[in-house]
This record gives sequence, structure tokens and C-alpha cells, in this order.
Amino acid sequence: MIEFTDVVKSYEQGNKALNGVSMQIEDGEFVFLVGPSGSGKSTIIKLITGELKPTSGTVHVNGYSLERIRKREIPFLRRTVGVVFQDFRLIDNMTVYENVAFAMRVIGAKESEIKERVPYVLDLVGLENKTNRRPGELSGGEQQRLAIARALVNNPSTIIADEPTGNLDPARALEIMELLQEINNLGTTLLVVTHAQNLVNQFGNRVISLDEGLIVSDGLEEEAINEAQ
Repeated sequence: MIEFTDVVKSYEQGNKALNGVSMQIEDGEFVFLVGPSGSGKSTIIKLITGELKPTSGTVHVNGYSLERIRKREIPFLRRTVGVVFQDFRLIDNMTVYENVAFAMRVIGAKESEIKERVPYVLDLVGLENKTNRRPGELSGGEQQRLAIARALVNNPSTIIADEPTGNLDPARALEIMELLQEINNLGTTLLVVTHAQNLVNQFGNRVISLDEGLIVSDGLEEEAINEAQ
């Protein structure tokens, strides 16, 4: 579960990236986080992954309190949160298989576990026939699938996808969103940060909208209002 309570995040220059954000994302939810550039979306990602600490307020992620987390605990937090980046961040001189296996080796997984888990995840994202290719030999959509496989391989309870369709054409973007929906259907919590309003509109999932460091609308609140009417 992800829970923000009255979260303020100020940077050294004095500007406030977040100005009192409260939200709760339950285990197994699929949530879109939208808002213009500078609205605070990137700050929320960095707070969830422990890259930043809140100036005030509380942030709880998968059992960890981020406002007082110890440095040695952060790697354990990050095992529960997989992140998919817009620029993929793949290792060019490694094969598809090696890129995914590397994410397991970093946390000390056994080779027997790697040999069992990596083929399963590559099959899940549709790359089972590309194991010996290198990232440069893949299409943009395939590279994004590889980035998703790497985020998935350590079986995190939560995945954050930061503009996962930003570099893709509309057809490939829809494929990636459908893949993320399939992953959510398997029980993984999904937080998708995006500007792609047309894609958001195609999926009936909760949408949290940010503007100038504040939540200006939340799909859960709107559903509650509609039910009450």
C-alpha cells in the first residue's frame, strides 16, 4: 500500500514541489497519475522509491515509513517497488536475457532462481523468442517490454511506470498499456505516470490529477460523489 498524508516537499531553492498531498493507493489497484510538467509527479515517484524524504507529512510504502527510513533499509524497500523508465535504461552490451538476469543478480539471487524466473517473465511480456538479442536490435515497443520485464523480475508488489508510452507510436503505446493491465490483473499494484490523456480515457481506472503540488481531482472521490447522487 502507498499512503501519503499531508506531504510537503520543499527544495533548497525554497520552491515547494508538493504542498500538502494526501492519497492512498491500495494493494492491487491500477492508478494513473496525471498533471502538467512541474506539477509534482516526479517528486512523488522519488518519495515512493526513497530517493527523497518529505519535508513534512508522512509517506508509507509497502510497510516502510519513508520520512524516517534508514539508509540500509532502502534497498529492501526498492525490492518491493519496480520502476519502468521512459528512457528504458537498458544495458546495451547485454542480451535481453542478461538485462533481466542482471536485476536479479544485483540483489543476490541464486543462479537456479534466475534460470527459472527470467524465462517466465520474458514469456509474460512476449519476448521469449528474443532472449539473445541486444537492446539495439529491438524495436521501441520491445525495448519497453524489456524494461517492464526487468522491473517485474524480482516480483515486486508495486510497479511505477514513468511515461511508459512516451517514446512509442499509438499502436505500440496501447499494447504496452494492455500489458500493464495484464500485470495488474495478476495482483501487482500499478501506478502509471503519464501525459497520454487519450490512453487514460481508454482504461476505466482511477485517475489522480496533480497541479502545482496539489491533488486537484481523484477518481475515488469522484466515484464516491457519483454513487451518492
